[in-house]
Amino acid sequence: MNVLVIDTIAAEGIAYLTERGFTVDQVSSTVPRDELLARVGEYEAIVTRSSTAVTPEFLARARRLRILGRAGVGVDNIDVDACSRHGVVVVNAPYGNVVSAAEHTVGMLLALVRKIPAAHESLKHLQWDRGIYGSELFRKTAGVLGLGKVGSRVAARLRAFDMEVLVYDPYIPESRARDLGVRLTDLQTLLGRADVLTVHVPLTDETENMIAARELAVTKPGVRVVNCARGGIVNEADLLAALDASHVSGAAIDVWTEEPPVSPVVKRLIQHPRVVVTPHLGANTHEAQVNVALDVARQLVAFRDGELVEHAVNIPVADRETLAEQRPFLQLA
Repeated sequence: MNVLVIDTIAAEGIAYLTERGFTVDQVSSTVPRDELLARVGEYEAIVTRSSTAVTPEFLARARRLRILGRAGVGVDNIDVDACSRHGVVVVNAPYGNVVSAAEHTVGMLLALVRKIPAAHESLKHLQWDRGIYGSELFRKTAGVLGLGKVGSRVAARLRAFDMEVLVYDPYIPESRARDLGVRLTDLQTLLGRADVLTVHVPLTDETENMIAARELAVTKPGVRVVNCARGGIVNEADLLAALDASHVSGAAIDVWTEEPPVSPVVKRLIQHPRVVVTPHLGANTHEAQVNVALDVARQLVAFRDGELVEHAVNIPVADRETLAEQRPFLQLA
């Protein structure tokens, strides 16, 4: 099977494929779109990251494509419905970078509440300023939107700071929250009580602008907002206005509606003195990159060999625990 890797994935993933008989070509995600579209028709499998838009036009040109691998979690750059119409299986790597994303979220929060970037920048300029005061997380209330793979790990880490953790997730049973030692509640209650608000949901029609002016208006004065999930979940213009009004005391943001930024609003938000920023680095650890590359590579091999593809986005698949129980019976069948 011929595979085109758009952008780069860890060498371990490439090696896994080539050792199993795949022919792997790589192309930069910055190649001109026309040039990329001229090439995709040669391949039965394509692996991409977040910077390549997989559109109906892309799929029309990828006439031999059978499986599309997303080396990461989010598939908002992929028209999944169009892939289904073209008979293309879409797979992702939902577990590969969850630890990195959770750790980055907590790191961003700590940097925000302890004002680490300001202290760092001051001392780099040889200014010995011990008048920079932050805040503790101890016994504060965290509001976590989404208790999935990343959100649950963030919640567990915040509990280690002796925070009260409130969660809004309409798709999670009460028993799951009890197991994690957190409390499920409705969105309005969470917004009204949280000292820290952190979002961990995918970007969908349902979650776009999930936190906007109306939601920010009912948060506690001085709330801090963290978004290391997807740009567009928190309305950037409304967050900027709440920061300018000092209703939101600070924000920590890793993801943006524009990457890199173009509009004045996004640029102003990035440069706001009470906003800690990173350029979409949540999954950027060596461990995560190896994990997602191997996860996608294993699924391409399974697909070629007619075996179970665990993380297909556009065909029904059970969760990991259920699959572990069912696998012996699937093999028997």
